[in-house]
Amino acid sequence: MKARVTVTLKNGILDPQGKAIEGALKSLGVSGIASVRQGKVFDIELDGAADKAKAEAALKDAADKLLANTVIENYRVEVLG
Repeated sequence: MKARVTVTLKNGILDPQGKAIEGALKSLGVSGIASVRQGKVFDIELDGAADKAKAEAALKDAADKLLANTVIENYRVEVLG
């Protein structure tokens, strides 16, 4: 079973890396860029044919404990099958 955990900064949290990427894209001539926010993606492969609900619960626990700083970041768990 495969899953994806996407971690992004909460709204209102400053994102200097996103601003730097935004500036670089504009300097490269990429048009239409209004703003950039950066984040992290974790592609995780789970052992066996685990129950989807249990897998999602385990991944939320992992995100709460390690993958995301829940004070400043949000996360989304997707169990892909």
